[in-house]
Amino acid sequence: MTCCAQTNSRPQKRLFLALILISWLLLALAIYFLWYIALPGLSSINAYLPLILGALVGLAMFGVAVFISSMVLAVMGISTFKMFQGLAWSCINFLFPIASFLGKLFSIDKERIDRSFIELSNHLVVQKQIKVPADRILLLLPHCLQKDSCPHKITRDINNCRQCGACPIGGLLGICKKYGTHMAVVPGGTLARLVVKSIRPKVILAVACERDLTSGIQDVFPLPVFGVLNSRPCGPCCNTEVDLEKVEEAVRSLILEDEAVEKAQ
Repeated sequence: MTCCAQTNSRPQKRLFLALILISWLLLALAIYFLWYIALPGLSSINAYLPLILGALVGLAMFGVAVFISSMVLAVMGISTFKMFQGLAWSCINFLFPIASFLGKLFSIDKERIDRSFIELSNHLVVQKQIKVPADRILLLLPHCLQKDSCPHKITRDINNCRQCGACPIGGLLGICKKYGTHMAVVPGGTLARLVVKSIRPKVILAVACERDLTSGIQDVFPLPVFGVLNSRPCGPCCNTEVDLEKVEEAVRSLILEDEAVEKAQ
């Protein structure tokens, strides 16, 4: 198989935010249209029912707008209430399918939307300034990082890795041993959820492709996830690679300051 270099354009947070805002607007218009169509029937039941229902729906849509606005402010570096940030993520997860549909409608590449979502998520994790003990961090990796011809399978026991340098797994294992973080290599989302449930980390550092990172971030919410995209010089799910320096930098940014200094010495 011939390996072809893969180039990724720089993702931009504002793309996903724009799609989310458009999704909210379309949803609000659709709900208003349904309410308007239902007016005669609602009035026949009770004269005040259209007003009451309209007020409740209006408040709900206004609340969603407030939560999304708090997300925009957080991206701009302006502090907002943590409660608003959590609710904003819930709203975004709800609107995500509509945003994806809009992207397809506007012929925007799905991977581009996913990269924008991942960058937005990473930005918000950084904004929260999360600092935890190293043993409360889980480095979650896809099995495709291991060289496909390697006889030492590591999905059940990461210590089977011989750290020969033929693939990134050895370097990643070295980072985990250096800082004392947990590390797991999983073949799919189901096993990944079981690992998370077993280890119960406070933060996940995940390496994966756009699709898997996006679904993983949503699956484990509200657990914070910092995502690092892999590169796929030989195509998807085969001998993928990752920037080890970027992973180590992310680990150092998440662990307590004292531990980071101690491990670096």
